[in-house]
Amino acid sequence: MQESLLPESELPSTVAPSAAVSAPLAERLRPRTLDDVVGQDHLLGEGQPLRVAFESGQPHSMILWGPPGVGKTTLARLMALAFDAQFLSISAVLGGVKDIREAVEQALLAQKAGRRTIVFVDEVHRFNKAQQDAFLPHVESGLFTFIGATTENPSFEVNAALLSRATVHVLRAVDDAAMVALLEKGRMALQGPELTQPAQARLIAYADGDARRLLNTYETLAGLLKGRPLIDEAMLERSLGEQLRRYDKGGDQFYDTISALHKSVRGSDPDAALYWFVRMVDGGVDPRYIVRRLIRMASEDIGLADPRALRMALDAAETYERLGSPEGELTLAQCVVYLAVAPKSNAVYAAYKAAKAWVKQDVTRPVPMHLRNAPTKLMKTLGHGEGYRYAHDEPDAVARGERYFPDGMPPQGFYQPVARGLEIKIGERVAHLRSLLGDGRATAPDADE
Repeated sequence: MQESLLPESELPSTVAPSAAVSAPLAERLRPRTLDDVVGQDHLLGEGQPLRVAFESGQPHSMILWGPPGVGKTTLARLMALAFDAQFLSISAVLGGVKDIREAVEQALLAQKAGRRTIVFVDEVHRFNKAQQDAFLPHVESGLFTFIGATTENPSFEVNAALLSRATVHVLRAVDDAAMVALLEKGRMALQGPELTQPAQARLIAYADGDARRLLNTYETLAGLLKGRPLIDEAMLERSLGEQLRRYDKGGDQFYDTISALHKSVRGSDPDAALYWFVRMVDGGVDPRYIVRRLIRMASEDIGLADPRALRMALDAAETYERLGSPEGELTLAQCVVYLAVAPKSNAVYAAYKAAKAWVKQDVTRPVPMHLRNAPTKLMKTLGHGEGYRYAHDEPDAVARGERYFPDGMPPQGFYQPVARGLEIKIGERVAHLRSLLGDGRATAPDADE
């Protein structure tokens, strides 16, 4: 556990709180005031939530959610300085209930001395339910202000009880303009070499919005290339080797490669799909992004031709979350191959788009009386639900001739199954059901036939 910050008067003017001369560059340049923080204008600009909290003098418990290196720890430290509060830091990776008890004891001592306490929990999503619950009575009583930092969605990773007692603030990746300014600040601090524009762009792309990664990587470069007045892209590649990602996330190469993966899966080429998958992983793309795209492919390009594809993609996502890299990447590769060889159908995707297009251009039609809900006597008196035929009481559980579209709207055949995979049987079933409903809808033959 980390004790409270030193008073500002005891800190060297060029060194951030708790930063020693030998500390990494990112730590030495950690902001000391709110105005020094790079980015996060949506939270720290005039009139924005965290700015108001700082200026009000009333700290509140919060969850800071955002990617690595965007200032979560910095904001917690600055809040402790702004409110002259004792700052206690717990790592959920290394800590446990013992650390929480110690924090409570120190907070009680500070309270007796008339001082506030801020308890900062880094990677709070790593704590289990019991560990998270241990904070509840003390947050409730106001013994300390709780600040949790997480890179994971708190809706899924933080207990509802704790979440209800804290405000979630979403931090964004640091934008390129701010990264350029930060890189120059780091260069000046080290009196290091300048970078050519292509090398600078490549380094910022590698940092991927992570200010800490940017500064620490530049510090490594400056040490490796000491005495060089200028670093070009070739020097950057030679110095960083495999560390340097080959993707400009958000740039053309990134989107071209994910497009190639998607089209290889859609085109049923497992070898090409594996190649593009490995290219992306090797280039540093977050596997979680890839698995999100795989889930989309399972619905868009395979659909009901093989409903197991979606389950396979979801299982791959869950397995990767449990194993991480590199072990979990094999599961993603297995999913890529399965999706590529599975029978293909975009029938549901096309039906969904057709239904959206129809609703967008059509008027808002009232729900037919026989389909309306009738939970009260008044609604039944008004005719809601009158004449509705309960399908399970009908032969084959189909109310023959019943209408489910709005009155006056011609029945639509949005869904047209293809003659591949399971949709062969689904198509036969749909055709049979439409004939029983008897409203004239047809199930079109597959274009491949």
